[in-house]
Amino acid sequence: MAILPVSWLPRTTQLLPRDPGVYLGPGLPYAMAILILLGITARSLIHVFLPDGGAHVIATIDTSVAGGSNIIGVFGQWGAIQLLLAGLLWVLLIRYPGTLPLVLCVFAAEPLLRSLAGHLKPIETVGTAPGTAFNYALTPIVLSALYLALCPGRARDRST
Repeated sequence: MAILPVSWLPRTTQLLPRDPGVYLGPGLPYAMAILILLGITARSLIHVFLPDGGAHVIATIDTSVAGGSNIIGVFGQWGAIQLLLAGLLWVLLIRYPGTLPLVLCVFAAEPLLRSLAGHLKPIETVGTAPGTAFNYALTPIVLSALYLALCPGRARDRST
């Protein structure tokens, strides 16, 4: 498998491939997806296992207010849902590597939908949560990986 595409023309048919057990794209976006998924898994575990779910120490939400324990509880439950999603995405990447473009679409959609939800229902914070800045930086990287994943990673076999 080549690291970069052999052709820079994406094939949208690879978004939902006929054989999800075979990935035909270049290796670079697959490696990028593994690194991103490691980060998503770590973030999930932080929300589940930190005493405040990361609400105060990371997201800078004041949890000393009335209902602060509810905020912490929601962060823990959010982490559990993120962990479930991460587990499913790990299964897809490992068992069905051909679904890489679909997995990258999920990576791209998740922060965009969270941003929309945050715009519709803003949360008051003391500072800027690092995840917010990280999502802005990560989105173009994910979209680039998606583009690369849709490009062929090996020359077509003309004998078939």
